[in-house]
Amino acid sequence: MHEMTKTAEGRMKKTIESVSSDFGSVRAGRANAQVLDRITVEYYGTPTPINQVAAIASPDPRQLTIQPWDSSLLRAIEKAINTSDLGINPQNDGRLIRLTFPQLTEERRRDLTRQVRKYGESGKVAIRNIRRDTMDKVKAMKKKGELTEDDVKDLEKEVQKLTDDYCKKIDTLTAAKEKELMSV
Repeated sequence: MHEMTKTAEGRMKKTIESVSSDFGSVRAGRANAQVLDRITVEYYGTPTPINQVAAIASPDPRQLTIQPWDSSLLRAIEKAINTSDLGINPQNDGRLIRLTFPQLTEERRRDLTRQVRKYGESGKVAIRNIRRDTMDKVKAMKKKGELTEDDVKDLEKEVQKLTDDYCKKIDTLTAAKEKELMSV
């Protein structure tokens, strides 16, 4: 495998990880600690993710508990969750915060499915952009005389195969997330 295709593949893997992370942040009606990954709390003047200042547990499928290591953070965590787009009211009992996830309505499931498809499509666009960038570099190398016509054709095939494979992976991830969202 040529060095350029290895670089492209590394970038494509990062895109898959990013799409997976986006999917993880979509609430599927079950308690999932990943929904808190994007919420930060002010800790000694620094915005810090909740999972770095508290223990997050899931006592049952519809509930998360957040127990900060420093109890003075309870109010700050509660405020951060309230101001986020999570849409769940935290319950603070003075020791820990409980998040109870309601059952999703059919309409909300469809909205989330559309959101998942949008994330998947933007991931595929990113992968196609990686293919375009790589092919631009290949063509520039050919103009400089660093690559032969056969090398260019081989690289085009390799990069296109990578692009197809990674787009299929995104389709698979999207389908799995949609199935998870639509199952009651």
